[in-house]
Amino acid sequence: MNTIFIAGHARLPSGMAAQNMYETLTITAEIDKKYGVIVTASCTLATEHGKAFVQQLLRGYSLRDGIEKPVEEVKNHYLGKAGNALMSALRDLYKQYDACVVSK
Repeated sequence: MNTIFIAGHARLPSGMAAQNMYETLTITAEIDKKYGVIVTASCTLATEHGKAFVQQLLRGYSLRDGIEKPVEEVKNHYLGKAGNALMSALRDLYKQYDACVVSK
C-alpha cells in the first residue's frame, strides 16, 4: 500500500449541530507516502455538504510543504462556526504526520 491514514482532533465550539453528536472534531486523511499529498480527507462535521467541502478543500495538498497553506484555505473559505476547530484539527493532523515521517 502506498498511503498512510492519519487523524487530527480538536474541540468543537458549543452550540453546533456536530457538537451534539461529538465533543471533538476529527479530520482524517489518506496521504501518499512518497509525496505527502492528501489523496482524500474526511471530517466529522454534521452535514454531508460540509464534509464534502472540507474534502475538496484539502485534496491535493502536500504535507511536505507544511500545513499553513491548507489552514489558510480553511480560514478563507470555511466561514462556519467550526472554522477554528478545523484549523486546530489540521494542525494536529500535521503534527501526527510529521511525527510519522520523522520517525522513519
